[in-house]
Amino acid sequence: MWVGWIEFDILLGDVHSLKEKRSYVRPLIADLRRKFQLSASEVDHLDLHRRVAVGVCAASSARQHLVELIDDVERYVANRPEIDLLASRRGYHHSED
Repeated sequence: MWVGWIEFDILLGDVHSLKEKRSYVRPLIADLRRKFQLSASEVDHLDLHRRVAVGVCAASSARQHLVELIDDVERYVANRPEIDLLASRRGYHHSED
């Protein structure tokens, strides 16, 4: 079994409260879960208004499938007009590692 993950460091636009931040983050996470059938969550910068870190994780029997899936997720997040993707990092691990 292969497990792949990617973490996004995101800057939000004109956001002035944590409530307003949630109005951007919740739909993003819901869209990722629904569209790609994987796990997604806000993982860092919980107390900052304009910054958010979103982590995404998936499992597959084939590494190549996982790489393609994570690439698709990264393109999807990078193309969202309401956010600025500052950075992303990813990793892949096999169950025998």
